[in-house]
Amino acid sequence: MVSNLQLKHHTPTAEGSRLVTAPPQIDPGVRGNAKANKLDPQDRAFHDWYRFVLSFPPHLVRQYITEFGLAGDDVVMDPFCGTGTTIVEARKLGVLAVGLEANPVAQFACTTKLDWTVEPDSLRSLAEQVAAEARSVLRRDGIDDDVLFSGAMAALNLRTLDAVREKLLLTNSIGPVPLHKALVLLDCLRKRQAVPGYNHAMLALADVLVNSVSNLHFGLEVGVGKIKQDAPLFDPWLKKISNIINDLTHPPISASDAATVYLADARRVGEFIKPAPVSAVITSPPCPNEKDYTRTTRLESVLLGFVSTRDDLRALKRGLVRSNTRGVYKEDDDGQWVAKHPEINRIADEIEARRISMGKTSGFERMYARVTRLYFGGMARCLAELRPLLKPGARLAYAVGDQASYLRVMIRTGTLLADIAQSLGYELERIDLFRTRLATASREQLREEVVILRWPKRMRR
Repeated sequence: MVSNLQLKHHTPTAEGSRLVTAPPQIDPGVRGNAKANKLDPQDRAFHDWYRFVLSFPPHLVRQYITEFGLAGDDVVMDPFCGTGTTIVEARKLGVLAVGLEANPVAQFACTTKLDWTVEPDSLRSLAEQVAAEARSVLRRDGIDDDVLFSGAMAALNLRTLDAVREKLLLTNSIGPVPLHKALVLLDCLRKRQAVPGYNHAMLALADVLVNSVSNLHFGLEVGVGKIKQDAPLFDPWLKKISNIINDLTHPPISASDAATVYLADARRVGEFIKPAPVSAVITSPPCPNEKDYTRTTRLESVLLGFVSTRDDLRALKRGLVRSNTRGVYKEDDDGQWVAKHPEINRIADEIEARRISMGKTSGFERMYARVTRLYFGGMARCLAELRPLLKPGARLAYAVGDQASYLRVMIRTGTLLADIAQSLGYELERIDLFRTRLATASREQLREEVVILRWPKRMRR
């Protein structure tokens, strides 16, 4: 059981060794299960230091670690580890883990969430010193964080970002007074970079900036909601640090000490992992849609210094599987990996034909068909790169979802991914239905699934 949701198994029909791509039936007992993707209260420790809004849940990882029988010297990998759901949960359960993540702020978050060596008293002392100094600076500026400012902005001498970094942010993603507070706190914190707990304090600030201080709201895409002229910063930050301290004080008894996260492109995993140590892969990769994952973390990436220029942002995007049109470049050639795949070509051609029939002519809309091929080509490349790293009989779980972002053309992501994997020598065990969601535009039920693969114990000749 997962959050009171029994995963429904779907074993696709095969013709020869290829997967038939007819959409599987939705079990009415699973439809609309909103709790399936939530963070259970008992899973809060370490995971909620900082996580993506749409992160897949620890209980799902735990289910597959248990099913795959991982223990002892087994290594679980997540090539799209994000903020570390798989890696952190594996460590909590005493399983060796390794991850790759191309987004530097997410990789920083995951690495920090794996660092349980900081003395709680050291982190508490650091936070109290920084808060006291920053509050003193703010008082000299005429700002009291405990009393929301409601006067004239012109009366304040507020700190701001330089023009280059300002342009990287979503417009109005944070108000002038909250931004000033954050910059003051960051200045006081950075004076203590060598102090144990510095990274944990920074991560707490990243979480609070997004969830308490900013004007951002998160749905299928990040956007700007109600504008806050002011918002408290120090109390939420100290509370988050208190939660971190509590977790550091009570680490899991069975925890493993071996967990590593590389800042790297999942399509180049072979450059970082030695051949054949991996017993399992549990991951939730991006899906083909118009969600720009770099926008989700843009505020904290810029304020904490992980992205400072357009070149930084461009380099970040180049390290990602091409899942949206904002991250596509002229020289991209991952599509060659699926150039002869009939169903992917059919979908891409249907998208392009519908674009033409609807008279859609924007630059982004013209790229819908191409990004579809690039996405599945990138995933094929990742699966191919993984093969030398897997132990015979290794099991893989890929959590993905159906998509209809491109002019309402249905993309059955899990079914296609399973088909690609089989063409690369993997065996398909089954596809588990995790939950369903309603497509906003088409009103169709979209499946979120976990594709279960196995690397053969013996390769066929």
